[in-house]
Amino acid sequence: MSLIVAARFEGFEAAQAAARRLAASGFPDWDINIFYVNPAGEHGRYPWGGDRRSDPDAGRADMGAFLGAGGMGAGFAVFGGFVMSELSDSTPLVLAAAGVGAYLGSLFGALWVTGHGSTQHGYFNPDAHAEIRQAGVMVAVRTRPQREMLACRILRDTGGADVEHANGRWRNNHWEDFDPLAPPRREVGFG
Repeated sequence: MSLIVAARFEGFEAAQAAARRLAASGFPDWDINIFYVNPAGEHGRYPWGGDRRSDPDAGRADMGAFLGAGGMGAGFAVFGGFVMSELSDSTPLVLAAAGVGAYLGSLFGALWVTGHGSTQHGYFNPDAHAEIRQAGVMVAVRTRPQREMLACRILRDTGGADVEHANGRWRNNHWEDFDPLAPPRREVGFG
């Protein structure tokens, strides 16, 4: 594993200027990597798109649908059945109205739970408070521990934001195991 220091820049010109400054300070070209990080949700890890197998805000929508169908759906079904029984003597229409009421209850329950609990209570979405990596051009530099602070200073002084460090695999002149979904480990004093 290699010690890697990285920072986010607003554009490729600023990133290239930082890379030139790193090279002028003794960091070899093969230890400097410039790449773009897409916005969250646009990393295309799955054939159908997206970053995750499912939306973390959906959390317990299935439970909300069951509770909505069981609790609110029963109330909607009774109400729908009662209203239809007053309007018609047809048993199939009364049952259809009760079914529509149960469906509306389950839909309302699922929608109420989706995203609602993750932001307020934190128990539906364990990642609710995890920092999301911002999109932008990244400059990563492989360094030795003795030169880590120099690399951080150069990246910050050349306009880099969110200076971070990581232990990762560096192969073929780039950070091979970079994970855009992993929360960055900020470098103390350089964030």
